[in-house]
Formats: sequence, C-alpha cells, structure tokens
Amino acid sequence: MTKNVLWSDFHSNLHPGRLDQLESWYDFAKEMLDFWALAYYPFHHRLSEKGLPLEDVIPEERRNADWEAIREFAKEKDGDGFPFYMGYEWQGNGEDGDHNVFYRHLDQSMTHPMTYKELCEDIPLGEAMAIPHHPGYAVGHRGKNWATHDERYSPFTEIFSSHGSSESDYDDIPLNVHIHMGPRDSKGTVMSGLNNGAVTGIICSGDNHVSSAITGNGFLGLWADDNHPDTIFNALLNRHVYGVTRSRIQLYYTLNDALMGSFIERNEDDRYMVNIDVEATNALDRIEVIRNGIVEATYTHNGKWEKDKIEGNVRFKFELEMGWGPDLRVYPDINEKIWKGSVQTTGKIHDVEKLWTSPGSKIIEHQDEKVDFEIVTRKGHAGNGKLSQKNHSTPYIQNQGMIFEIEADVNSTILIELDGKKYEYAVSDILKDSDLVGLIEDSKALGRERFEKDDFYRSDPFWHNAYKFKVHRGVPEKAYKVSYQFDLDGFEANEKDYVMVKVHQRNGEKAWSSPVWISNHK
Repeated sequence: MTKNVLWSDFHSNLHPGRLDQLESWYDFAKEMLDFWALAYYPFHHRLSEKGLPLEDVIPEERRNADWEAIREFAKEKDGDGFPFYMGYEWQGNGEDGDHNVFYRHLDQSMTHPMTYKELCEDIPLGEAMAIPHHPGYAVGHRGKNWATHDERYSPFTEIFSSHGSSESDYDDIPLNVHIHMGPRDSKGTVMSGLNNGAVTGIICSGDNHVSSAITGNGFLGLWADDNHPDTIFNALLNRHVYGVTRSRIQLYYTLNDALMGSFIERNEDDRYMVNIDVEATNALDRIEVIRNGIVEATYTHNGKWEKDKIEGNVRFKFELEMGWGPDLRVYPDINEKIWKGSVQTTGKIHDVEKLWTSPGSKIIEHQDEKVDFEIVTRKGHAGNGKLSQKNHSTPYIQNQGMIFEIEADVNSTILIELDGKKYEYAVSDILKDSDLVGLIEDSKALGRERFEKDDFYRSDPFWHNAYKFKVHRGVPEKAYKVSYQFDLDGFEANEKDYVMVKVHQRNGEKAWSSPVWISNHK
C-alpha cells in the first residue's frame, strides 16, 4: 500500500435552529475523523391548511442566512489541519432520490431545483458533488432514480447508513428504520444501479441527525496520498472510496494494480489479477469478489486459524464495551454515567480505535503499556431522556467501546480498572471467551435507595437495571489480517465489467469496496 486510509462521516445533517451545535459537532468530528463534510438540512415540517404535515424547504431568506453562518464558521476553521467541506441536502420533487451536495471551496451557494438534472446544471463540474443516499427506497418516492444518474457529478453512493442497507433486496441488513419511507425496493438499490450500467463508487455514512461521526451508522474510508483538502476532494471524485458499517476495517483492493474506483481497459489475454489486503477489527469471516452482481469467488477465513496453538508473544485485538444501565421506565432521571478507567499490559498497546456514539468521551493518555480514559455512556441523546439516533441495531442506548490492539505474552494478564475497581484477565482467557460484568451491587443499592428493595427470587430488578461492561472475545492477528489474490478470466459484459469486493466479519460488520471497471476497448 502506498496510500493512506482517511476516515470520514460524509453525512451529518444539522437542522435549522440548531446551528449553535455546529461547534460541538465539529469538535466531535475532529476527535473521530480525518476530514468532515457537513450536510446542512434546510427542511422543516409545516401543516397544510387542513393540518396535513408537509416536509418542505425552509424559506429562502432563512436558509441563506444559515448558509452564510456555516460559511463564516468554515472560514474560521480553515487552515487548522482538519479539512472541512460545506454541504447541504437536496431532495427536489423526490423523483430522482435524495442527494447531499458538497463543495470543494467555500464560495458556493445552495440551489434547490426540482430535478436532479437541473441540480447538475447548477453546480460546478469538478468543484462539487451530489451524493445519493438511502437509494433503496422506492424510485419516484425518494429512492435513487438510476436512469438520471450522472457519474461526473455523483461519483459514489451511500450503500449503508442509519437507515440500514441499500445494497440489494437480498441483503441481510434491513432498510426499515424509517418505516414510513420503506420498505426497500430493489430497483433503487446500489446493485441494481451497477448491474444496469451506472458508474458509482460505494461509501457508508451516518445520515446522522443528532451528532456527527456516530459509530454504528457507517463511515467512509478514502485512499489518498495525503490529507490536503484538494487531494482529498480529487480522490473522492476518482471514487477511491469504500464503506464500513461500524468499526474501521481496512480494505485495500486493486484490479491489475488499478485502485478501487478506477477504469482499466480490456486485456489482450482477458486475464486480471484481483489483489485484496484486509485488516479487520474482529475475526474475518469471508471475502467476496463480485463481478457484475454475482459472486465470482469467495475466500473463507473461518476455520483457517482457530486450531493453531498460540504460544509466546501474540498480537491481538479485543473490544471493551461499556453502557447499558438503569431502565428509563424505572429510573427516568438516570440516563448518563461517566466511567473513569484504564487498560494496562506488560506488553505494548499498539492502537486504540474509538467506537464512540456521542461526544464527551476522551482518551486521557496513551502510553505503550497503559491507556487512561474517561467514557460517557448515555440513554437517549445527550442524556436528555429522548431517543438517540435511529439505526437498525441500537436505537435506544449510546454504549461506548474501544478496540485495543495489544502485543503481549499469551500467559500475561491485562488489567482493566473501572471506577476504582480492578479486573484481571489472562490474555489466553480473552482469546477464548467474552466476559460480561454487571455492576449488580450498585444496582441493588439503587433499589434500596429508591424503593427500599434489594432482593427478589430472581435477579431481574437488579440485573436489568445494572450498568455493565463487556470484554469481547479477542482474536489473534492471524484471524483479522489477510491478503488474498484471485485470477479473473474472461470479459463478460458488452461494454464494461465491474468487479468489487465485500468483506464480512464474524461479528456481522461489513465493508464494501468501490468497483473497478473493465472497459471493452480491446
């Protein structure tokens, strides 16, 4: 690999009337990401004369005032080393699907024509992009209309977000979070677009409306030479992108040395080499090579490492997750906890990946042998008792997690300290089982305080209301790091083939690459 992977949430919707949160959204994005693009959401709900709710663009004067405020904010932050792009959501009359418009520079205006064709005519080629999202909804009803797609203005598409998956109608991840918009219709999905000749790269991003950079709603991975704003924007236009559903699976894919998102010409001998490098964050399940919508080859990693005896020094990853806690129906005033803790080893902590779902947490110090942290977990958004960001997996809680990559002797111990209590785990045990710890005595004390009750013939009243932490089962490096090559023979399509990669982890997380297209110019 000669390029660097950079990470972003390319879909953070900040609503009118909430621009006072822009600073905190920016700070959390800077904590979590390598660059960020804000998608201002210039819509509101108004009532018809007879009371029917109508989602509509807010009045022009107000949206332009908000746009200018965002521009001033961007100018203030310009040059601080964290690339930030101005953008907004466009919906039009709904017939072409929703798109987010992002600009390279800070001197552009919003435009809200009725059709995608008019939108493309309004925005400057090469200086702006219009990215489709939740394309799997019904065409004509805010799903993607691939018949009007123009890859010059829309270089890639959001395949997964808080809405769920728009890969295809066969997908095991649903698209049913916003049930009023659903269900999924295959004609708008990404695979339908690709199979009908559309050129589009693939990303995941949040469609987040309560905060930026929420873990679990999707992130964009970008392969770029550096983090200069123009370098990033050009790499985006060239579709050197991929998407992950949750944690940061590193996926580097080339076809005949052409990076994901590229075009190559048909070879004389019709032979092509697929090269894939994956560094997963958990045990890798399989890698699929997909050509023209059909799985051409599957590399299965399950069963290829589990029987190997682990001795001596081992490099491994495990996730530490914190949260859960009192049921808001029982304790409506308790919706936030601050965890102060550390992870310590006699070996070396190589990396810590932050799996954070809301602002407030921080890594205080990262040394080779010890990481100190302060983590904030919540029920509902921002601790106010309201529902958190909707998504297909955890709509009501904001647990926080971290993935630790550690190198240590298999017979050594990992010391986890949380709120003054110490928990020791042998590395060999972490690699064997997960461990769930409930702070049940604290829950019983709360029951005594509030209800004068700390016993029952079963544990439900206390276990169900206990804060918990989980040490997820760890995996050795041989479980999560794979290089795979595959020879692809024969050209299939009349004009162009596309070849893409999909990665599955055993814990259900996924990554999709952008395709490489083979043009029939032989």
